[in-house]
Amino acid sequence: MGPIFDYGYGPFRWVCLSGDPVDLEKTDRAAMDCIDPGRRAEDRDNYVWIRDAGKNRLVVGSQARILYQDAAGRMRIALKFNAMVRNKDVGPIMLGRDHHDPGGTDSPFRETANITDGSNVTADMATHCFAGNAARGMSLVALHNGGGTGIGKAINGGFGLVLDGSRRVDAIIRSAMNWDVMGGVARRNCP
Repeated sequence: MGPIFDYGYGPFRWVCLSGDPVDLEKTDRAAMDCIDPGRRAEDRDNYVWIRDAGKNRLVVGSQARILYQDAAGRMRIALKFNAMVRNKDVGPIMLGRDHHDPGGTDSPFRETANITDGSNVTADMATHCFAGNAARGMSLVALHNGGGTGIGKAINGGFGLVLDGSRRVDAIIRSAMNWDVMGGVARRNCP
């Protein structure tokens, strides 16, 4: 994945648990407010992706969205969403991400293929990600085998976080979002 993972960009998801399409429209606008399309090409692509999501009719079932965002962007969006829940602008929201992320997956065939320190064949990053997310209070944590490269070819550490509008969740966002992403960024930047 090269530089996209080096910069910490990965799949950031949210599901509007209310099931209300209006909540998804509100979160789309809020996410766009948190993205500077002039910062990097990846940010411009994400901004356009979310801007056009409604007219492209990307919802198939759940009122959910996904975009690629870095650690700082994920934190800004998550805090804004949690404030929206707190203010009763939207119902509760569940955050998560795909396994295909800077810090969440060890796979020498894809996610960790460009790591040159010899650790690309270990499962330390996914395990650290999983354990750190559990210690930081994520609502759901997972450590599993498989993902996009198949069983036996990857170890994944994932999370889910229910945004209930509380200040406690704000603290979890500030602690866990950086942990979830930056372990992978740091590993890729080691000589």
